[in-house]
Amino acid sequence: MNHFLGQLADILFLDIETASLEGSFEALPPRLQEEWLKKEKLIQIDPSQEREPGSLFFQKAGIYAEFGKVICIGVGYFHFVKGEDKLEFRTKSFYGDDEYELLADFCTLLSKKRWTLCAHNGKEFDFPYLSRRILINRLPLPEPLQLAGKKPWEIRHLDTLELWKFGDYKHYTRLELLASVFDIPTSKDSIDGSQVNQTYYQDKNLPLIKDYCLKDVLVTALIYLAFQGLPPDLDMEIINRDDD
Repeated sequence: MNHFLGQLADILFLDIETASLEGSFEALPPRLQEEWLKKEKLIQIDPSQEREPGSLFFQKAGIYAEFGKVICIGVGYFHFVKGEDKLEFRTKSFYGDDEYELLADFCTLLSKKRWTLCAHNGKEFDFPYLSRRILINRLPLPEPLQLAGKKPWEIRHLDTLELWKFGDYKHYTRLELLASVFDIPTSKDSIDGSQVNQTYYQDKNLPLIKDYCLKDVLVTALIYLAFQGLPPDLDMEIINRDDD
């Protein structure tokens, strides 16, 4: 058990929160407006329903890296204190209006050790979204996010959604559902993902989004521990490094 807990220190659990690139469709540069209108035609649920061009931008753009931006990255990792047989979960967040700055700080963290990255639905969303926004911001892609030329077993990415699928590619399970079945406290007690854009642009409450993001990181980490068969009453201290 102690050996396994020590190995956990190499896994960086993460979650990202994203928003639309601008607060309104009209604020987009003309070229991106034109591209969004093409995208919008593809994502309309009911094409026969008449909509004002650009009306889906505020609601939907944040999930597309070309039309959105990262406003918060929450990370966490385990640290096992051998002498005390105590497990710590240390968290930190990168958030703000300056996407370049927060991505640059995140890339610096990724360069500090040979991390294995873990996120819920990370392979479909978090990892590619981060990679695209890092490149759009003209930053070098950090090694843990580089996939080109690597064999599948050389890519150090874990995905709790994929682990739960057990090969069933048709099956999607929300993070909150896994938290419920494993009796892990919810991260959705303040806002949920559908409210992030409104909270960011209209309520201007980025600290609330940051707190929500870190809760999702903790839930993902606890679900990963549950997958390993560890007991739910494991003694663990949560340390937020934002306070350092």
